[in-house]
Amino acid sequence: MEQGNYSVGLDIGTTKIVAIIGKENEYGKIEILGIGKSKSLGVHRGVVNNITQTIKSIQQAVEEAEANCGLKISSVVVGIAGQHIRSLQHSDYITREDSEEVINEDDLDTLCNQVYKLIMLPGEEIIHVLPQEYKVDGQAEIKQPIGMYGGRLEANFHVVVGQVTSIKNVGRCIKSAGLDLGNITLEPLASSNAVLSQEEKEAGVALIDIGGGTTDLAIFKDGIIRHTAVIPFGGGVITEDIKEGCSIIEKQAELLKIKFGSAWPGENKDNEIVSIPGLRGREPKEISLKNLSKIIHARVVEIIEQVYVEVKNYGHDDQKKKLIGGIVLTGGGSQLKHLKQLVEYITGMDTRIGYPNEHLAGDSDKEVVSPLYATAVGLLMNAVQNDAKNKKIEEAIEHKEEPVLVEESVSENTMAQSKDGIPRKSVFDKWSDKLKDFLDNAE
Repeated sequence: MEQGNYSVGLDIGTTKIVAIIGKENEYGKIEILGIGKSKSLGVHRGVVNNITQTIKSIQQAVEEAEANCGLKISSVVVGIAGQHIRSLQHSDYITREDSEEVINEDDLDTLCNQVYKLIMLPGEEIIHVLPQEYKVDGQAEIKQPIGMYGGRLEANFHVVVGQVTSIKNVGRCIKSAGLDLGNITLEPLASSNAVLSQEEKEAGVALIDIGGGTTDLAIFKDGIIRHTAVIPFGGGVITEDIKEGCSIIEKQAELLKIKFGSAWPGENKDNEIVSIPGLRGREPKEISLKNLSKIIHARVVEIIEQVYVEVKNYGHDDQKKKLIGGIVLTGGGSQLKHLKQLVEYITGMDTRIGYPNEHLAGDSDKEVVSPLYATAVGLLMNAVQNDAKNKKIEEAIEHKEEPVLVEESVSENTMAQSKDGIPRKSVFDKWSDKLKDFLDNAE
């Protein structure tokens, strides 16, 4: 199979690294060809803190995925997450020289590039500029101003900011593992593409992706991303609490959480006890399931309350900003028993578990349809779109097609056509290119 016929998403998480190979079938669904995963050894709370170990883990996951389907991986789309990610809202405007000419893609680019010049804290860089609504000469709530007349073009932006060094370290790991960096995408955006429907994004929905080291939040309303946040706690701190509270080793704590853990303490009776083998000939340890669920409950409540503060910061209490779609839970941590009920109890919002099955072919492996792989599937979807875009660019350059006006979604990383008919890059693609150039020059 040629390289152009398949794409690869690489999820570098705190507990696991997943490489997933797939392609788009004739029905527009993603067909999984191979999957490989390895224990993530060099990542802490979404941030690389040991380059050598991370490279080894990436290579292990990639080799397993290659062996799984007999294909060679050369280029990957990778996700950015970690506690260094933060977001802010910003408004900006440009005054156009000739208001008699219609607004075109160059005007939107000028406006977006102006936002990139905002001064951030030392060591931080803007990595994502997402236009929300536009205003033309004071006329508000315009989703797509291309083709309109106007002298003053304004927009509200959702700006995602991250630590430059953390992002470059991820890029360095990819390159050192012998892979090309196809694209970079924000992990909450990848997860949302995999598990949310367009109707939910329109109605208003909060996606909570509970990973091992971090909990990612992405809020959508009217089909546009409105707020993102990364909470520096995940399933790992729950395991840590069980380990300390029950005086057992981490491996046993993780197994206890998965097999017997519950976020709702009232469910377990006082006489329900599980026996854990002792270390090196020591007596087995008896642990009350009620105590176990109390430990889990305390930490989960803390995580959910922090996420709910972010939902309130967005302005969920305002009638206009109400999230009718409620909450969608995904990621490995969402599989915790009775978590859905606890989230509904704390927030008072409708909640469901998000499975990345909507965009996958019907015969996909049951393992991949788990919330555990939501981010990896989202990154694969991004890789498929990215490869299709690159193919269009090559074809357009070869055939010099007539220019076509392309409807551009503000929530997707899409391409528009330039004057000579060749698709042009979005600002985020340009930023990805900038990072690739930095990595090449650092050789």
